[in-house]
Amino acid sequence: MLLTGDDYDDICELKPLLHNSFHMKDLGPLTYFLGLEVHRSSRGYFICQQKYASDLVKLDGITNEKHVDTPLELNVKLSKSEGLILLDATLYRQLVGSLIYLTMTRLDISHAVQVVSQFAFGSRQSHMTAVRRIICYVRDTTSQGLFFSSSSSIQLRVYADADWAGCPDTRRSTTRWCVFMGDSLISWKCKKQQTLSKSSTEVEYRAMSSACGEIVWLKSLFIDLGISLPTPIPLYANNTNTIKIASNPVFYERTKHIEVDCHFIRDLLVVGSISLPHVASHMQIADHFTKAMTKSRHLILVGKLMLMSTHQFEGGV
Repeated sequence: MLLTGDDYDDICELKPLLHNSFHMKDLGPLTYFLGLEVHRSSRGYFICQQKYASDLVKLDGITNEKHVDTPLELNVKLSKSEGLILLDATLYRQLVGSLIYLTMTRLDISHAVQVVSQFAFGSRQSHMTAVRRIICYVRDTTSQGLFFSSSSSIQLRVYADADWAGCPDTRRSTTRWCVFMGDSLISWKCKKQQTLSKSSTEVEYRAMSSACGEIVWLKSLFIDLGISLPTPIPLYANNTNTIKIASNPVFYERTKHIEVDCHFIRDLLVVGSISLPHVASHMQIADHFTKAMTKSRHLILVGKLMLMSTHQFEGGV
């Protein structure tokens, strides 16, 4: 059980009441919970899953595999029909399930894990090779985690992006977005879209709409916490056509086939809840969730996501 609040005296009064009703032990300030390791300093909080990641590497038994710089091989498209079928996919499913849980603090592997998780059934050797590459990457970065700065502002900023027909089997695209509070990453998503889209503009518009749903939920959550968020909340997109579609409802011929529920982004614009600034493609942080990358590009975006190692946090880097 975790106890949290902004009044320390109230927390101290609550503890004896809980002890009277339940058999429990006070472990003091939070350091470990369900595989999450929590470190704190005057700079802020750092959350990682170092032990969990190490146990995952042991589960797979990786020892002598070579070092890799990125979780997914560049320009590789996994398909459900290529490669030899695994006679027993039990280990594959165990590893993928563990990797999914690891993405709670490891955004740098979220795209790769989203790709391999699609092949839990009908798994093939090529899929297992991709999983083992991810684990090799995790092996060399076990202490990587999320940093939450104590000096962050409460201003939200959101980045939304999507690939274009990225799945070779279904030709569906994948929505990616991430939400920052100040400099701290607090929410993200990486999920294949449920419908086919006719253009890259359309898939990115759907991604922006999905991000708007998260914005509405977060605003409601912060209201419950007694926090008023500054508005408008910027939703950054790198496709100028999607911004024009959202800002101009006259584009009927180009958008009449898109579901009505996608267009609630326009309502948020009208009431001033969000703004839609353009961001250059090389500055689009959500781009990290859309495809495999080169080492240099991968490292740049990892830094922008506020991911760091335990050593960097303790050393104040």
